[in-house]
Amino acid sequence: MEIFGIDFGCAYGSLVNGQIPEKECLLPLLSKILGYCIVAASTTVKLPQILKILKHGSVRGLSVISFELEVVGYTIALAYCLHKQMPFSAYGELAFLLIQAIILVAVIYYYSQPTGIKAWIRPLLYCAVAPTILAGQIDPVLFEALYASQHAIFFVARIPQIWKNFRSKSTGELSFLTFFMNFAGGLVRVFTSIQEKAPTSVLMGSILGIVLNGTLLSQILVYQTPPAKDTKKTN
Repeated sequence: MEIFGIDFGCAYGSLVNGQIPEKECLLPLLSKILGYCIVAASTTVKLPQILKILKHGSVRGLSVISFELEVVGYTIALAYCLHKQMPFSAYGELAFLLIQAIILVAVIYYYSQPTGIKAWIRPLLYCAVAPTILAGQIDPVLFEALYASQHAIFFVARIPQIWKNFRSKSTGELSFLTFFMNFAGGLVRVFTSIQEKAPTSVLMGSILGIVLNGTLLSQILVYQTPPAKDTKKTN
C-alpha cells in the first residue's frame, strides 16, 4: 500500500494483525510523513514576514544582505538536492522557501530607500547565474565545493541580522512566526535527514539552521518585549 511515495504496507499489516508496528517499520514511515509535512508547511513559512512588512510599510531593523544571501543559499541547496536526485520529501521545502525568499527580497527592495543603479548589480548577477546552477550544468567537483560553501553562506547570511539586532537591542519588523517555523522545521529535518540517509553535509546544514534560527528567535523574544510605561507624573 503506497500513497504519494509513502509505503503504508508494513504498518497497515501489523495493525490488521493487532500488533504495534516495529521501530524498523514505524520510523521510516514517520520520517516520510514528517518530510511531507515540512514541505506543506514551508509554503507559508515566510508569509508572516512578508505580510508584516506590507502591513507596516517598513523594513525597519531588517538586514537586506542577510535576506539576499538567504536566496543564494536556498538556490545552491535546492540545486544540489535535485542533482543528487534525493527524495522530494527530503528537500521539497527548499523550492517553496526559495520562491518566498525571492518575493521577500523584492518586497524589501520596494520599501528600502533608493540606492541607485549599483543596488541592481546583485539581483541581475543572480538572475544570470541561478538557472545554470539549478540545472546542474557545472563541473561536479565545483558543484560539491559550491554546496559545501552554502553552509557558510547561510551562516554569513544570519550574522548581519543577529549583530544588527544586538546593537540596536531591537528586532524591528522581524516576524516571530517565520523564525519559529524555521526553527521547528530544522528540528524535524534533522530527524528526516537521518532516516533518509541524506549526505552528512545536508544534516549539518539543518543543525546549523537550528542554531542560527534559534538565536534569532531568542532575540525576538528578548528585544520585542514592550517597554515599561513611564509611571512618573508630570507637574
